[in-house]
Amino acid sequence: MQLTLWTYEGPPHIGAMRIATAMHGLHYVLHAPQGDTYADLLFTMIERRDRRPPVTYTTFQARDLGNDTAELFKSAANDAYERFQPQAMLVGASCTAELIQDDPGGLAKALNLPIPVVPLELPAYQRKENWGASETFYQLVRALCTPHAPAPGTTRAPRANGKRPLCNLLGPTGLGFRHRDDIKEISNLLISMGIDINVVAPYGATPADVARLGEADFNVVLYPETAAQAASWLQRTFAQPFTKVIPIGVGATREFIAEVAALAGVDAAPQLNDPCSHSTWYAKSVDSTYLTGKRVFVFGDATHAVAAARIAAKEMGFNVVCIGTYSREFAREIREAAKLYDVEPLISDDYLEVEARIAELQPELVLGTQMERHIAKRLGIPCAVISAPVHVQDFPARYAPQMGFEGANVIFDTWVHPLMMGLEEHLLGMFREDFEFHDDAGSSHLSHLGAGRSKAKPQHERAISGEMAPNTPPIVGITQPIATADDGSTPAPTVTATARHADGIATGAATPTAANGPWVPVWDADAEKELGKIPFFVRGKARRNTERFAQERALAAITVETLYDAKAHFGR
Repeated sequence: MQLTLWTYEGPPHIGAMRIATAMHGLHYVLHAPQGDTYADLLFTMIERRDRRPPVTYTTFQARDLGNDTAELFKSAANDAYERFQPQAMLVGASCTAELIQDDPGGLAKALNLPIPVVPLELPAYQRKENWGASETFYQLVRALCTPHAPAPGTTRAPRANGKRPLCNLLGPTGLGFRHRDDIKEISNLLISMGIDINVVAPYGATPADVARLGEADFNVVLYPETAAQAASWLQRTFAQPFTKVIPIGVGATREFIAEVAALAGVDAAPQLNDPCSHSTWYAKSVDSTYLTGKRVFVFGDATHAVAAARIAAKEMGFNVVCIGTYSREFAREIREAAKLYDVEPLISDDYLEVEARIAELQPELVLGTQMERHIAKRLGIPCAVISAPVHVQDFPARYAPQMGFEGANVIFDTWVHPLMMGLEEHLLGMFREDFEFHDDAGSSHLSHLGAGRSKAKPQHERAISGEMAPNTPPIVGITQPIATADDGSTPAPTVTATARHADGIATGAATPTAANGPWVPVWDADAEKELGKIPFFVRGKARRNTERFAQERALAAITVETLYDAKAHFGR
């Protein structure tokens, strides 16, 4: 366990809560201290659910530790059953309650409740949230489906002639990234192929629905982090095959259609070219070709990271410079994907390590989680969120799937928007000094109203005055001489001006330091002006490379020639 300001995943009981919250008729009794009730806010505030999670906390306090906390748990479980009348119950302990070893599973069994009770053993100090969700769903499926399982070795009967294929959708949970809309998109796609949906689980299902999973012909696994383990058990027990392709992106959606068609025995041709799929043409269109070759950093859960890297490289013409995940259970999949792009994989749940890698690689677009959004903002790099954990703005009211052809359209818009806005801001910066378009120029058809307007300052003057970043005022220091020189003359004052430019880098225009002192970058006005013409999202890298080039050659000042010499040097 690690003390940190941010974590990509919570403890495993949060994963169990995601399963319970996604379902109906299921209740979770959690042996936990009073402080662990914070988890409710994840669902009511961030996911914007209109009801509390179906969780009863024992909420023991410090003074209770000297008494019988086991009785406290049994009372809470009995009260939860009497109040909520669930079809099934989960019981477990939070990471704190795990230390007192009260055995919630054994205690609940002793109550002899008239419903299925599924005990959860979730090692909080070895595992995390996604594993907890996967284990909870697996234990629930196993407990509810086993009574309906055929005898070992029984051959599955073929589907009757004329009967439509039947499948389950497995994996969507509460607090999942666009799970609600992915269900709708993939359900519509399957129905258009002549395939009926038996059960969607856990999202929206009841325990009675989960008990019917074995009736389907095959399973569609949407999120392996949650459903792969349960799907494997269903395959062994009910002889149900399951899909391996995740339909995120145009190419993957077509492969998914072909895979599902093979499992269901239907014709895939009518669905392979959806007329509503615009992202492929948009990626080839004139405005999008300006984005070709952009360097992209990808990080998230393994499913979304692998899919995003494929879309970036194969469908949008980006250059993947790193792919990573915080899900150590899926490190193998990320390492295999990294080989496709000849990059070093990043397997880490330490956001500081992720930030250091982003700063080192200096990508032009970051695709990640909510934390990468914050990191990219600090570094001045465009970013789009592709994976949980996410914040409230990534649970939109509108329809915005990630899967299927419509999901590919949403992804294109989401990813290209920050880059196009960056290009737009760059063009505004380029024309800021134009005689017709500068800041103080009026509209051309209102030129008669432009009298008395002040002349716009040149860009390098705005940089020194701080106008390029109004939230960060410049620091100007003037040091007056306190003594005359040996020849009686008065030395000129030393003026140092520091401004933070739009690229987020503090720069200084200062007199050269002494020969033995540290090297200080000195940009002349023309070089600063030329630097301002570089797009803001790569300007910081250009500045750093130029200053490094000048320092290695001990140049006293950075001129326009230095800027272009550095560009040629690092462009080799």
